[in-house]
Amino acid sequence: MAASRARLPRGVRPPFEVYVNGVRQTEGTDYVVEGDALRFDRELAQEGRLGFWRWAIGAIGIGTYRPDHSVDVRYETPDGRPMVAERLPLESVQ
Repeated sequence: MAASRARLPRGVRPPFEVYVNGVRQTEGTDYVVEGDALRFDRELAQEGRLGFWRWAIGAIGIGTYRPDHSVDVRYETPDGRPMVAERLPLESVQ
């Protein structure tokens, strides 16, 4: 079963909120915290950079779509300022 991991930015401490594609996730059900990372028991992928041919095809109006998941974390700094870490990098876990 494929899984995915997203590393938390430095300084992020509980409590925090996790969102995948704008949908709030629940700890223990949708993800677990493993040290400084979030582990999802499903495969999440990010599209990455477009190659020349995919860019050229898109420029003439033909769409190409690949999975592109966005993992965002909302947290507060120690002085209480709200922060959002957007599009955390994802890695596959076996």
